[in-house]
Amino acid sequence: MQMVDNARVVVYLMAGFLESGKTSFLRYTLGQEYFEIDGNTLLILCEEGEEEYGEELLKRTNTTLLTVDDPEEMTLEWLQEADRKYRPERVIIECNGMCPVSKIEDMDVPAGWGLVQKLVTVDASTFGTYIANMKPLFMEMVRNAELVMFNRCTRDMPLASYRRNVKVVNQSAQIIFEGEDGEIDNIFEDAMPYDLDAPVVQIDDMDYGIWYVDMMDHPERYLKKTVEYKAKVLKPRGFAAKEFVAGRMAMTCCADDTTFLGYICRSPYAPKLTPGQWVKVRGTVGYEYTRAYGRKGPVIKAEYVEEAQAPQDEMVYFN
Repeated sequence: MQMVDNARVVVYLMAGFLESGKTSFLRYTLGQEYFEIDGNTLLILCEEGEEEYGEELLKRTNTTLLTVDDPEEMTLEWLQEADRKYRPERVIIECNGMCPVSKIEDMDVPAGWGLVQKLVTVDASTFGTYIANMKPLFMEMVRNAELVMFNRCTRDMPLASYRRNVKVVNQSAQIIFEGEDGEIDNIFEDAMPYDLDAPVVQIDDMDYGIWYVDMMDHPERYLKKTVEYKAKVLKPRGFAAKEFVAGRMAMTCCADDTTFLGYICRSPYAPKLTPGQWVKVRGTVGYEYTRAYGRKGPVIKAEYVEEAQAPQDEMVYFN
């Protein structure tokens, strides 16, 4: 199922573990004016949640509800028959997070159908249990999501840590935290373990992951700041002679699922660096568009680069 902009039938994929708030979110959304369409909506449920869709809502929104016990039932032939019978302009698939989302993302769909948005709901009150026991399934859910919504949040929860768990595998995801009174903002307020007002912002080894995610999310905090940190050198093909990436390997869910997290640095010293060596970098943060990012992102003008000893634990862990 491909992401497209001009599909004949637009497909929305809603994922989340049982009782994560998927049905509540969709019931609310279907009833909103901004989500109304003139044509038919086909709602396919891959699980039966605690809440049901009322007949009045389905009738008022021209929505037909179909239920399958197993995503394997959604064969191309089954979907083609539903397309002919109900002639939908929009399809919403609500899937159970216990089934790998990749199965639905990879399935064949009728001609003209195209995925336009993937959303994930998370019950913040049970997130700690799920992330401890089913982290690979969660990471797969959020990997390509445009929106991840944590509900049932309270301010005493480690929401900044929850955000980092998502951002490490999906940098572009929009993340929303909702409590009983609506959205919860400023989750990083007073949570930084380093001094952002210091002449040189010193990033300790154990704080690399926090800094990496926060600088990505809040560029205004770091623009023109001088930062100093220890990192491994990466020199991707196609980079200019005076460019390199300084970063670290991060474990996102298990030993077999690691990724390199780093930012582009520019320095006259770059040609002397060897891929894989550890360095201490001190430089000024700027933001600009680069082909490597495919968007605007941090670029560090490194005024100081020296060889450094690898930390005792080279891996960054997100928890």
